[in-house]
Amino acid sequence: MYKERILELVVVTGLSGSGKSTAIKALEDIGYFCIDNLPVPLLPHFLELCSKDLHNIRQAALGIDIRERQFLHDYDGIFKYVENSGYRFDILFLEAATDVLQRRFSQTRRLHPLASSEANLLDAIGREREQLNALRERATRILDTGSLSVHQLRNLLLHNYSRVSAEDRLKIEILSFGFKYGLPFEADVAIDVRFLPNPHFVEELKPLTGCHGAVREWVMQWPVAREFVADYSNLISKLLPHYSAEGKRYLTIAVGCTGGKHRSVVITQELAEKLRGSEFDCTVCHRDLQLE
Repeated sequence: MYKERILELVVVTGLSGSGKSTAIKALEDIGYFCIDNLPVPLLPHFLELCSKDLHNIRQAALGIDIRERQFLHDYDGIFKYVENSGYRFDILFLEAATDVLQRRFSQTRRLHPLASSEANLLDAIGREREQLNALRERATRILDTGSLSVHQLRNLLLHNYSRVSAEDRLKIEILSFGFKYGLPFEADVAIDVRFLPNPHFVEELKPLTGCHGAVREWVMQWPVAREFVADYSNLISKLLPHYSAEGKRYLTIAVGCTGGKHRSVVITQELAEKLRGSEFDCTVCHRDLQLE
């Protein structure tokens, strides 16, 4: 009697052009160790390495398809061997209608693995569908991607295979910067807070930074500053689930003032506190704090 293994394994397979690369990337984003186009005979060796806990792999996704020429000949016996060795695994089979696959190959200008030229595309799709029919019947989950966008396919897989919520997956960095040193190239959203009163012109505050309590109190004494933090934090809180739904895992919100030393630092920290209160994963970075 065998002992069931801890490793969660997903075999991603299906028709060429059906979105297997997108599926592999989506699973990788939620923590699966992913290998695309793995030769089927190597699967038992890979699982053996995982069982030795060399890399602490607990979730793995393997892209295996007709590009590997021995695939059709070897997969049945090897899958049975894996099952008999105590591993449970999902076979995720992706497919789409023939006209959809034709359009995708035409748009990407890629050659089908079974086609010798673009003129043979329709025949190649038909032969591959026929050759993979037995594997399709064995699949744990069959997914027609014909009506799905890349984002929709990704979100569906995240929903089915992720253990965490969409908000937990989204990582937010709020970055303060100075416009005089240029916009941060990594910014997804940039906010200009130069409309706020500037503590640079207050003699006792000029040498301090926005991390100092006195500067924070001075900036936040103005109603416009408090209203902005309240309004913008409410807005971004409403938008974050939508960023996540579009497949975004990292969001950088850049807050800029003239030198990146006073106002932007204070507002960055205030926004971060608001978002942390809403249970979002939020970090703070002050890019230009030491440049003045």
